[in-house]
Amino acid sequence: MSKYTLLFTIITLLNISFSSAASSSFKEETIPTTPVMFTASSLEHQNSNYIVLSYKNHPHWHTYWKNPGDAGLPLKFEFEFDGKKVELESLEWPTPKKYIEEGDMLAFGYEGEYSVFFKTPEDIQNTKYNIKSNWLVCKHICIPGKGEVSGEMKASKIATIVGNTHEVSPDKLATRLENLPKNAEFPSQLDIVLAKAMGQEENKLVLYYNLTELENKNIDLKKNILTPFPHEPFNFIREKLFKDKKGSYYAKYSIEWDGEYMEPEIPLPADGVFKTPYTLKFLYANPLTGKTEVISKAFHSFSLTAAERFEKFTELLSPVETNLRESSKQSLETASSSDDESSIFTYLFLAFIGGLILNFMPCVLPVISIKLFGLIQHRSESNSRILKHNLSYTLGILFTFALLALAIILFKQAGEQVGWGFQLQSPLFVLTMIFVLFVFALNMFGLFEFRTPGGSRLGSLETNEGFFGDFTSGVLATILSTPCSAPFLGTALTFAFTSSNLTIFAIFASVGLGLASPFLITGVFPTTISFLPKPGMWMENLKKFLGLTLLLTTIWLIDVYSSLTDNVAGVMIKLNTALLLCFFAFYLSKKITKSKVWKVLFHILYIGIFINIIMTPASISTANGSMLLKEKNAHGLQWEKWSEEKMNTYSKEGKKVFIDFTAKWCFTCKVNEKLVIETSSFRELVDTENVHLLLADWTKRDEVIGSWLRKNGFVGVPAYFVINGQGKLINLGETISIKEIKESLN
Repeated sequence: MSKYTLLFTIITLLNISFSSAASSSFKEETIPTTPVMFTASSLEHQNSNYIVLSYKNHPHWHTYWKNPGDAGLPLKFEFEFDGKKVELESLEWPTPKKYIEEGDMLAFGYEGEYSVFFKTPEDIQNTKYNIKSNWLVCKHICIPGKGEVSGEMKASKIATIVGNTHEVSPDKLATRLENLPKNAEFPSQLDIVLAKAMGQEENKLVLYYNLTELENKNIDLKKNILTPFPHEPFNFIREKLFKDKKGSYYAKYSIEWDGEYMEPEIPLPADGVFKTPYTLKFLYANPLTGKTEVISKAFHSFSLTAAERFEKFTELLSPVETNLRESSKQSLETASSSDDESSIFTYLFLAFIGGLILNFMPCVLPVISIKLFGLIQHRSESNSRILKHNLSYTLGILFTFALLALAIILFKQAGEQVGWGFQLQSPLFVLTMIFVLFVFALNMFGLFEFRTPGGSRLGSLETNEGFFGDFTSGVLATILSTPCSAPFLGTALTFAFTSSNLTIFAIFASVGLGLASPFLITGVFPTTISFLPKPGMWMENLKKFLGLTLLLTTIWLIDVYSSLTDNVAGVMIKLNTALLLCFFAFYLSKKITKSKVWKVLFHILYIGIFINIIMTPASISTANGSMLLKEKNAHGLQWEKWSEEKMNTYSKEGKKVFIDFTAKWCFTCKVNEKLVIETSSFRELVDTENVHLLLADWTKRDEVIGSWLRKNGFVGVPAYFVINGQGKLINLGETISIKEIKESLN
């Protein structure tokens, strides 16, 4: 392959990716300057006083209801009167709409204008107030936002206001108040059964219900028949609707039992009887009246056998499609024609800078060092050949980033949520990388040489053809870069993971181009490597040193692998034996015998053990507790396992909290630990400020952690947060300092 063919290939790939994403973004991905406008006002209605928070969303952008659905965050409110926090009682929130977001994510929320009503306490007459509201507003991308208003109240009414961006007339507020969903008796035409889900899956329930005697009235397909209010530990997934020939409707709601994530843990009762009854609350779209009502039902138990009967019955019914997803797409397409140009190129630039910085991160240094070694080796060659070497390296990087982007897209379409570095949560992938890096290390120690497809050698000082090796180095550099995060990279990746498929490819291509850019520059301007020393015998010692760095990387991956699997002792004995036999097989070939029989025998031995490890069902570890948590506590600080419930409890109690989202495979996390978290200054800060420490270990895939990170603008680790004494959650980002933590806590 000529240098021109390589250069043309790279430029074509980038041009297609960037132009497609950019043109798509101009149509679909505009971010308005003010997605949500916010205000507060007072309303007197039927001898009652209310404080009303009103919102106006940019067209086709939506916020979230109490139960946001598959993802999202509900509206949040904070009230202060004369500097003192007060919890106000709210009326029912407005009836939410149903959305199907990108990735087939179900959501409940609000578009356009809407208001939330709170009862004004009788003891609040003449006072100063401060009201804050936080929200997550989404369309093609989700943006966290907040509003804050302040002023004076007189005679229980807001008299002055500062900070509002929206106004609503009293007549509109009165109409919205009248239209709020009202409590109603449980309807006679609705039957509900709670049952254990079929199959071997644990912690799965199903809510079955049917509507009869509808007097030939159809239901509103834009709404659920039942929309559940949030109630731990019930996690409602999705309503599926059916209809029989008589016009009666049947539905089922899948439920995940999240009691295992609560503290103390609440297991799903094996006998189907709850220790205490659960009263579940629903919005009911009443087809007889056309109104949305609030109903509730108490469940003392669930059926262990009813699911099988209902599932067989639903096979005889006709599924009802709402076509909501299609109409949602059409709405977006119509809206996009009037949107402003997107800031896609800003994120592409951030991705490029983040990729460039990755060259200096510890996880990539071993491979970057090998590539520099190659530059020294080839510096005496012609300029065209140096360019060809560096283009091969770049092509390896872009090819691997394209595969990562494709994997992420496939996971998203399958309904899975993944983040940056997701492949290192797979025991099989980590095991493969251990083997590959170990073999590369043996190559650097001179125990064998790779043969490229053209028959030339890779890894020898005498080689003149190393383009396959350059490509492979690009692949390894990409894979080893994913445990690291870098400034600017997190922002670009968060945008990519919540955007269209073309944008994911474009952002990943920009990261790859940034990672390869120093070597592209040296390829185009070979004089930039003139400062490097000339080739000589010293390079043999350098090769061995680089081999040592690869061995150290392998040891780190072995540690990661041990934390991912059950039966650690048995698996590690097999793994270490296989690596030892692998070393001996190459050593035997190089130093002891040329017999092909012995060579093949020892290669078969270690390959057989590796295959045995792969074929053995080595499930991801589910042992209680986190190995990383135990290691952290061994350093003298008292860390607790993170949970959203524990975090919220500490927030309500006004306790200061430091939260660390980390993983064993995360290099950037390790750097932050050595520079900040494991220092005496941090220990002193924790003791002085009485800080509680929460650790979220994302070494293994954890949907709860992954979902929370995504809701708060992260697609990977590290991520750091603090909760200050006022109960406010503050995002510290991916890099931290003692000064920043201290200021945020106070």
